Amino acid sequence: MQQDMSLAQTTVRARAPLRLGLAGGGTDLSPYCDRFGGAVLNITINRHAYAFISPSADGKVHLIARDIDVQERFDCDLDALAPARLAIHAGVYRRMMRDHGGGRPLPLTIASYVDAPPGSGLGSSSALGVALVEGFRALLGLPLGLYDVAHLAFEIERIDLGLAGGKQDQYAAAFGGANFIEFLAGDRVIVNPLRVPRGVMNELEASLVTCFTGVSRRSEQIIEEQQRGMDSPTGPALESLHQLKHDAQEMKQLLLRGGIRGMADILNRSWLAKKRTASGISTSRIEELFTVAMDHHALAGKVSGAGGGGFIMFLVPPEHRLRLIGALNAFGAVATAVHFTDQGAESWALPGG
Repeated sequence: MQQDMSLAQTTVRARAPLRLGLAGGGTDLSPYCDRFGGAVLNITINRHAYAFISPSADGKVHLIARDIDVQERFDCDLDALAPARLAIHAGVYRRMMRDHGGGRPLPLTIASYVDAPPGSGLGSSSALGVALVEGFRALLGLPLGLYDVAHLAFEIERIDLGLAGGKQDQYAAAFGGANFIEFLAGDRVIVNPLRVPRGVMNELEASLVTCFTGVSRRSEQIIEEQQRGMDSPTGPALESLHQLKHDAQEMKQLLLRGGIRGMADILNRSWLAKKRTASGISTSRIEELFTVAMDHHALAGKVSGAGGGGFIMFLVPPEHRLRLIGALNAFGAVATAVHFTDQGAESWALPGG
């Protein structure tokens, strides 16, 4: 009881970075990765999901998402949170209290915000799950490593809550930086941090533009169609996923060597392959933005995440980046430069609340 009272007086803050998927996205989905092994290449960017866990003064559990203006209040009981609109907040709270809190729920306020709109394609939902797990890890003093935090966030999101998606986002958010991540049978994951020369990272960062299409999308329908396509041994979806995995392996080598132009060729090839894995990945709006970008010196582009909206990333020679950003913004999109971060999930406590 003394430990519970001590925890209830502690405020914890945590954050986890969002990511850009450079290659291999979709091969981290089951059943593909379970049968053939998946591989993705991604880099985390200076946008984060933040979690704030603090004592609740009224003995209730408060769930708050400040970026989408949702607030909920529940009795301090695990079953009471079942109908929560903020499913990831509730899912993490219930799992952490059940498995690591002795089944005794604490009266807490669990708040968040994310530096990207929902449905961005930057892995924002999974980064939020990682930030929340990391916050509870710090609050409860749990001996969990980065693999543990990522796997636990994955289980909560995909198994406990039944939300469709792959595995790469949780591991990218937990580890941070540039990573080549392999997804193997038996739920094995291997994160390979890449030692990319600083000059190469500077050139890549200066060559990237992210562009919000203005449309947030729900990825479930696209992901479910991709998963159905994996069951056809001769269908275009499965063949395209094999191509995407090969592209991730090839792009990793080019990144390590500094072959930015070669990476652009693979990015274009991967975008064409990605569009063959499911309908709805591209839209007329996305194709229009691609046309604008290519007319303003973009070398390549790809929708981040499942597709259908969210963010597009473009590769452009650095000397033309400002012109490309201006053209996309004039067309009604929201385009910005990109900055990388090599720091993964982190937390810090404020004793005394």
